[in-house]
Amino acid sequence: MTDVSLAGVSISYRGPDGSDYPAVRDVELHVPSGRFVSVVGPTGCGKSTLLNAVAGLLAPTAGEVRVDGAPLRGLNERAGYLFQNDGLLPWKTVLDNVALGLRLRGVPAAERNERAQAWLRRVGLAGFERSYPHQLSGGMRRRTSVAQTWIVDPDILLMDEPFGALDVQTRQIMENELLGLWTGSGKTVLFVTHDLDEAIALSDEVVLLSAGPASHVVGRYPIELPRPRDLLNIRTQPAFTETYARIWSDLREEVMTSYERANQPG
Repeated sequence: MTDVSLAGVSISYRGPDGSDYPAVRDVELHVPSGRFVSVVGPTGCGKSTLLNAVAGLLAPTAGEVRVDGAPLRGLNERAGYLFQNDGLLPWKTVLDNVALGLRLRGVPAAERNERAQAWLRRVGLAGFERSYPHQLSGGMRRRTSVAQTWIVDPDILLMDEPFGALDVQTRQIMENELLGLWTGSGKTVLFVTHDLDEAIALSDEVVLLSAGPASHVVGRYPIELPRPRDLLNIRTQPAFTETYARIWSDLREEVMTSYERANQPG
């Protein structure tokens, strides 16, 4: 089991005019081992930037990312990353896409194919091993991506709006399946989403980022909904709607601030 911390993390980008744009500033965030934490906030507040920093794809301008208390240097090899887009290789079959991470780690062909087939059965894609990504529905492509990420057994799962492109019904089914895989796995999850419903339904805690620039943590909300959760019905429960109203009152302020800043003259 692995925990993740961001200690005073600031990240700036160089703008086209040569000036520095402060995406996030002095972010303090702790994701305990085996916990599911979601990050929400207005568009452009730096949610994906923080996820990229935890993945080791982006070095902080100040502060540091820590994994089990040790500063992260380079790529986070203990993390699996599920991007907004599925990232499947169109010229490879479903089986070969799922097995790709094992191939890169030097796992023999027979073993990686056996493990990939097992994961395809686990995500409901048995019988589609020889199909290509363009032959799959959106939900099936997401299942393939989930299997591709989980097959290498990462300690940390980083997810950047992984179900955002799906229709509502398919999204809820995929959320349920994700929780089924995660429950009891001991994996630490940092999940980025623009959907507050989704964040509450999945998480142990929701973290709110302020409007940018220089976004920072302005709210942390423990989610007290009992587990296991049936996400197809949870949104009708009074405890869910009460939690939603409490977080939305703060998120709405940040959304309006972001909108006002984006529409300032000049």
